[in-house]
Amino acid sequence: MVDARSVLRLGIVLLGALVGVVVGWWLFVGWGPDPLAVLLVLATAAVLVRVTGSIASSVLPGYNVAEVEVKGPITRDGGGGRLPSSPTSPGADEIVEQIERADDDGSVDALLVKLNTPGGEVVPSDDIRTAAKRFDGPTIAYTNDLCASGGYWIASGCDELWARDASLVGSIGVILGQVNAKELADKVGVQYEALTAGEYKDAGSPLKEFTDDDREYLQGLVDEWYDDFVERVADGRDMDPDAVRDTEAKVYLGETAHEIGLVDALGARDDVEDELERRLGTDVTVEAFRPQHGLGERLRGSAQAVAYAAGAGVGSVVANDDGPDFELR
Repeated sequence: MVDARSVLRLGIVLLGALVGVVVGWWLFVGWGPDPLAVLLVLATAAVLVRVTGSIASSVLPGYNVAEVEVKGPITRDGGGGRLPSSPTSPGADEIVEQIERADDDGSVDALLVKLNTPGGEVVPSDDIRTAAKRFDGPTIAYTNDLCASGGYWIASGCDELWARDASLVGSIGVILGQVNAKELADKVGVQYEALTAGEYKDAGSPLKEFTDDDREYLQGLVDEWYDDFVERVADGRDMDPDAVRDTEAKVYLGETAHEIGLVDALGARDDVEDELERRLGTDVTVEAFRPQHGLGERLRGSAQAVAYAAGAGVGSVVANDDGPDFELR
């Protein structure tokens, strides 16, 4: 099936070529039928083809499906948090911006969300899920490798989740992790002192004793986040909450995840596009939506990548604040 927009784009470009030849002929052939005049006519036509091609692509884009990617640990700014990741991984705010830009694009009829993530921070994951859920059109999430925890939180906001037979899917749970170095600090003569206002302000600090009251308080927060996670998955995927809890935060191979209802269908990327064609009733062309960075941001990203390769990624895991982190992984 020939796309009408493709025919129109071709027509605009051919018209540009024709105009370029006419203009070039009018400007340069008066010099005489010499090779230079011919070259100038061809150059004018080439310029007009390039200009009209850009206009045609802008007015009549060659895509009708947008794809955004969630890759690596999910954080607000893409820095990785306590989970080491490439500094080029987009943050949640950038991913939300991509989804909203796709939603505002009149050429985009459907959204693909590519997930390859072990999870990450709670609120950034929820922000991406909310943006996908608000998208005006079909939304399909798919994973080739890993869709765990925060990734699954996001997937629960899409119409469907596709996976491969050997993909890892699930890990519907919340973790709060913190190293306690109180005994080590005592041995080396490091004393912890803090001025706080509020009984639980320094709960979970690695240099103070982890009391039963601290544990009860923090476990309560974890339980609340978990209840919210279960509720969102049950609502988004039309599952019984008890069935979600029965997964026990395990990860499953795609085939098993499909059998227990965590995945809607199994297949490769081509199969996902076939499903979108069935839904939209037309051929689909996918455009990858990526963060729009200026030159300064791209240069900073390159410098960060060099530092990361040299070991700064490891340093970012060690150099944390004293507060506990809630993560979906």
